[in-house]
Amino acid sequence: MLKFSFGNSKMNKLAHFLGLAKNQVASFDLPAGFTCPAANLCLAYANRETGKITDGANSLFRCYAASLEAVFKGARLAHWHNYDLLTAAGEDMVSLLEASLPKQVKIVRIHSSGDFFNKRYFQAWVKVAENHPEVKFFGYTKVLPYVNADKPDNFRLVYSFGGKMDNQVTSEPVSYVINTPEDGGIMGLQVACQENPVDDFQLVMEGKTFALALHGTQKKGARALGV
Repeated sequence: MLKFSFGNSKMNKLAHFLGLAKNQVASFDLPAGFTCPAANLCLAYANRETGKITDGANSLFRCYAASLEAVFKGARLAHWHNYDLLTAAGEDMVSLLEASLPKQVKIVRIHSSGDFFNKRYFQAWVKVAENHPEVKFFGYTKVLPYVNADKPDNFRLVYSFGGKMDNQVTSEPVSYVINTPEDGGIMGLQVACQENPVDDFQLVMEGKTFALALHGTQKKGARALGV
């Protein structure tokens, strides 16, 4: 069975703010970097065995999920467990996701770590969302076509700026990473509050463009968008 996480502090806060039990808000994760085909400015990998971080060639700032995987071996192994089962499932990805989806869940953050590593996998999530209209699925992706793809109303994605498809963005909802919350105001971007996880959840579900301040363990000299 695939492993969904209920231990993420941000997801627990989201559950609290929405009046839900902790086991009704989950995240589903994959290995950071290794499953992110369109990542660029934030690209980083945590070695599967050692956790040692390697930054991508064009990396300006480090993916927070890769930093977490470097520190927390249990999370890193769980993410690889999910990836191994999914790739082995092939055309049976939908059945695997369906069988593993927690029965009580109401909200699923798809990919606090990782991304849609191929089209078949993305379409499997679309089918799961279609089969479970009572559950809200949301997340970020650097694969721009998936933001625009046909999906049920309970499945919402925002484009995460800093990927290989940045120059193809037109009218899609976008999430920008900025250096400080103050930069967002100067740039005219709504800034999601890191302390209130309802902010970005609602912004993604409403199809809004917004910004998040740079967070997580960063390499020396890391820079995101700013003024």
